[in-house]
Amino acid sequence: MNPNAQDPELFPRLSDEELERLKSHGRELQLNPGDLLFQEGDPIYQFYVVLEGQVKVTKRMGTGEKLLALHEAGEFTGEISMIMGKPASATGRAIGACRVLEIDPDTFKQVLAECSRGAAVILSAMAGRSREAEVLLRQQEKLAALGRLSAGLAHELNNPAAAGQRAAKQLRESIGSIQARLLKLCDQLFPDEQRELVIQIQQAALAHTTQCCRLDPLTQSDREDALTDWLDRHNVANGWKLAPTLVSGGINGDQLDELADSLSPTALTEALNWLSETLTLASLVNEVEQSTNRISELVKAIKSYSYMDQAPIQEVDLHEGLENTLTILHHKLKYDITVNRSYAENLPKIYAYGSELNQVWTNLLDNAAYALKVKLKQYKSESKSFTPTISIRTERLADERILVEIADNGSGIPAEIQSRIFEPFFTTKGVGEGSGLGLDIVHRIVQHHHGDIHITSQPGETKFSICLPIERPD
Repeated sequence: MNPNAQDPELFPRLSDEELERLKSHGRELQLNPGDLLFQEGDPIYQFYVVLEGQVKVTKRMGTGEKLLALHEAGEFTGEISMIMGKPASATGRAIGACRVLEIDPDTFKQVLAECSRGAAVILSAMAGRSREAEVLLRQQEKLAALGRLSAGLAHELNNPAAAGQRAAKQLRESIGSIQARLLKLCDQLFPDEQRELVIQIQQAALAHTTQCCRLDPLTQSDREDALTDWLDRHNVANGWKLAPTLVSGGINGDQLDELADSLSPTALTEALNWLSETLTLASLVNEVEQSTNRISELVKAIKSYSYMDQAPIQEVDLHEGLENTLTILHHKLKYDITVNRSYAENLPKIYAYGSELNQVWTNLLDNAAYALKVKLKQYKSESKSFTPTISIRTERLADERILVEIADNGSGIPAEIQSRIFEPFFTTKGVGEGSGLGLDIVHRIVQHHHGDIHITSQPGETKFSICLPIERPD
């Protein structure tokens, strides 16, 4: 059984027609059982398509190997290493006799030009695998919150992310010319004047997809309906399938009237299908670039968060530390929780262990997010309205100390247990959800900085107040 069969987005299969087109672009390899296709760490930057048989992809994990994928006929691998220019991150080995198509990087660009549907499948898989990379990065954020994220990991992730960004930008720049060349092959359908008009519409639509925000669902639906009606009136086949993509590119019936007046229904259908495929490719490239941008932003925040390559104790910008921590915890806050900031102007830096203070902010914000999620779940079950909110405030006090307040509007901590919350192993979370060491660590770090921490809590508000000296005492 193929372990990837339940995830067609990450491991799609090219159709027989697409495979036949690809065969003219590559070199066919015949592998015997157990033969290596590529090995982890080797500088092999090829794109591979399984034509027959199976290829097992594994990665070294400690003293053993972990199965990552079992590629069957029609599935592909190697695209990430090829595009990012990085050595193979895993090992590919034949299971039984098999045939594999090998395509070099330069020819891969030609594949994008001549096999647009196959390119869409490949780029879609790349986008999905990029999202999987972001999930992996979120797991690493937990290590960062405990101060265990290494500088090597940051560099390892940042370098391919930067290479991925450059590759995505290059793909975007080449899409217009690639598709323009494809269109010139259709002279019998598109005379010069009409061909130029189609290209103008294409360029405007590509610019729209990169510069404009998405429409709200109601507006998008209304425009799709209007364009579908226009397409039906002009006898464009499967107009309802084309409308969503064309609308996302800012295209409407008024823009297409001149084109419709000068082309037959068949030629118009070909032109609009070409436009739709172009916009789909551009959308996939945008998604790849946005994903890699997000990875780079997170890596940058993690590096700053953990004060990699910096002295342990130094002048620390508390606002920067709070913002980096919010970035690290973005996946826990982004959907339901509002964050209100009230930062003091010209707040001075303090002399401190930056990575330790970021662990304080992480634990307090993570606890606040947990309390808010619990309350939100309760209110939803009771059909009540509730806006989960975290409030952060900073102030310079008269005695040359800095006050940082982190508050939430959750259910509060019962008065009878408030005196125990800083005790080791004491937790209000359910079994398996908390170690009871988070606030103990917070208390120890604040004390280590010659500061103090207090809590006030009642139903609807829990507030932690941390006071830290600007100058470290001798």
